[in-house]
Amino acid sequence: MNDSIALRADGLYKVFGKNADDAVRRLRDGSSRDDLGGATAAVIDASFEVKRGEIFVVMGLSGSGKSTLIRALNGLQPATAGTVEIGGDSVTGASTSQLRDLRRHRVSMVFQHFALLPHRTVIDNVAYGLEIQGKSKDERLARAAEITKVVGLSGWEEKHPSQLSGGMQQRVGLARALAADTEVLLMDEAFSALDPLIRREMQDQLLELQDQLEKTIVFITHDLNEAMYIGDRIAVMRDGRIVQIGTPEEILTSPANEYVEQFVQDVDRTKVLTAESVMRKPRAVIHDGSGPHAALSTMRDEQMSAAYVIKRDRSLVGWVTDRDVLDLVRKGEKSLTSAIQTDHGAMSKDTALAELFIPSLEAALPLAVTDDKGRLVGVVPRVTLLATLGGEPEAATSAIARVDPLPTEVVDKALDSSTEKGGV
Repeated sequence: MNDSIALRADGLYKVFGKNADDAVRRLRDGSSRDDLGGATAAVIDASFEVKRGEIFVVMGLSGSGKSTLIRALNGLQPATAGTVEIGGDSVTGASTSQLRDLRRHRVSMVFQHFALLPHRTVIDNVAYGLEIQGKSKDERLARAAEITKVVGLSGWEEKHPSQLSGGMQQRVGLARALAADTEVLLMDEAFSALDPLIRREMQDQLLELQDQLEKTIVFITHDLNEAMYIGDRIAVMRDGRIVQIGTPEEILTSPANEYVEQFVQDVDRTKVLTAESVMRKPRAVIHDGSGPHAALSTMRDEQMSAAYVIKRDRSLVGWVTDRDVLDLVRKGEKSLTSAIQTDHGAMSKDTALAELFIPSLEAALPLAVTDDKGRLVGVVPRVTLLATLGGEPEAATSAIARVDPLPTEVVDKALDSSTEKGGV
C-alpha cells in the first residue's frame, strides 16, 4: 500500500442472510438489491482509499449501508467479499487474535451513544483503551490526563458519566479514542445524538484537534451539512452502494447523478464554496513599476475605475483609482507610489463565501484573492457572489468597480495633454 494511504477498501460486500456468497455473485452479475432470494445486501462493491491525516466522511440516509460499512473496516462486521487494509495489513480474513490486536493498536472507534463505563471516572474511562493495550497505570493516567485537557475536560477527571452532559460524555468518548493513539479513528454518527448547538461545538473541536493531531478519520453521518463542514472528502451512499466520492465542493457543484443533486440542493453554498471556487481573472492589474500614464491607459482600456497594483512576482501591493492616477498624470509625476492605497483587504483563496459578503459591500474593487505567498491569483466580483447565492455561480463572469469609471474622453484628453508636454 502507498505510504500516503492509511486505509483501503476494495470491492467490499456485506450481505446478511442465507446464501450470502450466492447473493454476491448475483449482484456482480447485475441483479438488483431486491432480487437476492431473501438475502440482504448492506454494502455493495464499495471501493475507496483514505489518505493519512484525512477526514473521510461517509454519508447517506438511514438504510444506505454506511454504519455497516464502518463496522466492516475494523472487522466488527466480517466482510462477505472484498478486502479492507489498514496501513497495508489486511483486516478481511484476519484471525480473532489479529483483529483484537488491530483494535488495540491500529484503529479505534467513537460510537453514537458514547459507550462509557458508568462505574468509572472520566480519567479512567479515557485511560481504558491504554489499559487494554497493557500500558502501566502511571503511563496510561498521564496520557489520559493530557488528552482530557486537550478535549476541554480539565477539572472533570474524577466525575462519573452520570454527572456529565451529553456533550461532555461524547468528549470523553472522543478522548478515549484519541488516548489510544491509533493510526485510524472511526466515528459512527458520533455527534448525531447531541443537541444542535453542542453538536456544532463538537464539530468545531474535532477540526481543532485534527489541526493538532492530524489523525486519519472515517466519519459516518446522515447530515449533509455536517459532512460538508468537516469532511476533506465525502463518499455518498445509496442502497448499499457508493454513488460519488469527492471534495465538498465537487459534490456540491458537480453531483454525479440526480440523487446526489437532490441531496445537496438545500445546502448553504456560502459555507461550502470558497473564494477560489468562484474567483475570476482580474480585468485590470498594474505593475508597481508602471508609470501613471500606463496605469491610466490600462484602466481606460478595461473600463475600470480602479485597479490592483502588483509586483513582478504578482505579490499584491495595493490599489489605485483612475481619479488619483489622473491627478498624477496632470502633475507630470513618473511614479504611482503616492497614489497607491495599501488597504486592499485581500482574502485567502480558502475563505468561505459567507465571509466575503460584507467586505465585498465595502470594497471599491472586486475582492482580491491571494495565495499563501500573498500573490494575487484572482478576484471575486460582487455580482458573482450574488449569483452564487442564488445557485448560479456561472451567471456572472465579471463586474465593474463600485465607482463609475471616468469618461473616456476625459482620460484621453489628459493623456494627450501629458504627452504633448513631455509627461510620462
